[in-house]
Amino acid sequence: MTTLRESHDALLERALLLDAEDPLSAYRERFIGTETDLSYLDGNSLGRPLKRTAEDINTFIHSGWGGRLIRGWDEEWLELPQAIGDQLGRAVLGAAAGQTIIADSTTVVLYKLIRAALAAVKDPARTEIVLDTDNFPTDRYLVEGIAREEGLTLRWIDADPDSGVTLDQVREAVGPATAVVLLSHVAYRSGFLADLPGITAAVHDAGALAVWDLCHSAGSVEIALDAAGVDFAAGCTYKYLNGGPGSPAFAYVNARHLPGLAQPIWGWMGRRDAFEMGPGYEPAPGIRGFLSGTPAIFGMIAMRGTLDLLEEVGMAAVREKSLRLTAYALELHDAWLAPAGVRLATPRAPEQRGSHITVDHPSFREVTAALWDKDVIPDFRAPAGIRIGLSPLSTGFAELHRGMAAVRDLLPRH
Repeated sequence: MTTLRESHDALLERALLLDAEDPLSAYRERFIGTETDLSYLDGNSLGRPLKRTAEDINTFIHSGWGGRLIRGWDEEWLELPQAIGDQLGRAVLGAAAGQTIIADSTTVVLYKLIRAALAAVKDPARTEIVLDTDNFPTDRYLVEGIAREEGLTLRWIDADPDSGVTLDQVREAVGPATAVVLLSHVAYRSGFLADLPGITAAVHDAGALAVWDLCHSAGSVEIALDAAGVDFAAGCTYKYLNGGPGSPAFAYVNARHLPGLAQPIWGWMGRRDAFEMGPGYEPAPGIRGFLSGTPAIFGMIAMRGTLDLLEEVGMAAVREKSLRLTAYALELHDAWLAPAGVRLATPRAPEQRGSHITVDHPSFREVTAALWDKDVIPDFRAPAGIRIGLSPLSTGFAELHRGMAAVRDLLPRH
């Protein structure tokens, strides 16, 4: 019978081998803090900063902000939301230029997109918004508020918290009354990867529009928005895109919807001539019309390094590394955690997983606090889950091994 120590040694040897064979392992050195023994398993909540980012921000403060001062707006900053948006579309989203812009928070961007999508639906019989019971709270709260504002009906898909919304569930939920469907590409709790192309097609077959939340997929899985015919999408940039705490979100609007599309938050930066300061509002043409207020330049400067890195590496290689990391996490769970009563709350099928797994145990709220004290950083999600978030470019296999071993060692003994 294999002892725990023997299992630990064999799994450590496997981690070291996986690191040695990892074609992306050298990229870890580009991130701040990866040389320490801290095990960071929360890249799905907040990504590590690149070393380059510190240099970029320092240069911006001294040369851009400090040197050019207000001239920077005319020389570069005003164009950053669309320039960075186009790079994000090219490197990560599978989106042609002119459809993606950096603006606001995810909450505000989603509000704009959902309201714009509803305004684009001309059939008065379409009075329902479809969403699911286990989507991220912001998404649910927003849609509940919009439905109240607009006098619309919510049609709920009862999602399995251990997986997510399936194509068959969407087909059952949509119909002649559906206006808009809002779903997450990767479920925030379980890490379930939804069938974005298939679901989008099913929504269109029903005559409705699809809005996707890409917060847990952008930068960790391959996305092809244009190819799938997605209507609208939003996502944050502080997870796998490493823009830093509170970095601005992005909005994607398929080019076929841009002519005449109206978003509800009119601000000076989204006006055709922002500096005319004149009466009345005429939106800027194209995706720029989705701006409202002054762009958040710091977050976009911080994002540049990761976008350059993702263009260099390619999302196919990032996705392959993500799958290897989550597969190894499942190995560690099966060897160490399952025998201690921990339950896997993530799909086992690789094609159904994003870049994090969730494991459940009644003690995990207390265990998480103890882990943080030991420099092992997952995150806790009520009622009893720990999410093991694996950012492919900055997470190593030995780092994952250390973190999961700490979880095992802190579990209550019976």
